[in-house]
Amino acid sequence: MIQEYEPEATRRRADDAESSRANRGWWDRNADEYQTEHGAFLGDDRFVWGPEGLDEADARLLGDVSGLDVLEIGAGAAQCSRWLASRGARPVALDLSHRQLQHALRIGADVPLVQADAGALPFRDGSFDLACSAYGAVPFVADPVRVFREVRRVLRPGGRWVFSVTHPIRWAFPDEPGPEGLSVSASYFDRTPYVEQDDEGRAVYVEHHRTIGDRVRDVVAGGFRLVDLVEPEWPEWNTQEWGGWSPLRGNLIPGTAIFVCERA
Repeated sequence: MIQEYEPEATRRRADDAESSRANRGWWDRNADEYQTEHGAFLGDDRFVWGPEGLDEADARLLGDVSGLDVLEIGAGAAQCSRWLASRGARPVALDLSHRQLQHALRIGADVPLVQADAGALPFRDGSFDLACSAYGAVPFVADPVRVFREVRRVLRPGGRWVFSVTHPIRWAFPDEPGPEGLSVSASYFDRTPYVEQDDEGRAVYVEHHRTIGDRVRDVVAGGFRLVDLVEPEWPEWNTQEWGGWSPLRGNLIPGTAIFVCERA
């Protein structure tokens, strides 16, 4: 009989290999629950940048995508890629998790799906005009510069790379949607990864923290120019809670950071 266990949450080092292995397993195990809980909000063919609900149809951070070859990294069930296809783009949806991509097949639509690690993209140099990621891959890798350099490699000259992550300031606060999530409980400058591990000390989930300054330096080290940094405000229409995101917190502190970059 398999014994159920509650993972232990801790802060410790976790390299790229351990992070990739842990997060592939976590998303494979939790993809069903994730899509059940958040599928209605994400839609089948909608491009949402984060829990605030900022829609690319309104934000237009990618520009005109018609006729462009687009790589979506950390695509999940490929909701964003379907939206891109509906706007005339030629998207490819890439994700580390096989189970997430099975949900992409379940929803349907003719979008190429690729299972791969963001740090080793299986594409030729200069294959895409644009790359994007809504909370995919970047928060979960130990070496984001490696990912950025891979993205730069597969982009054509002048190509745009736009990605969203949890706003770094949130690292200093408890991941709680209520009042308890409004008091600083940790150092913003502590880059030690958040790790959930099993009873034998094996990581089953890993998330990495970078400060705003770190993210900017990583973008530049990856071969990009930072064009814009967007911090979406919480809209009045959005009354839902999503993990530690909520109207209460969203009206006081930023929850998402979107980095708009161009290939240098």
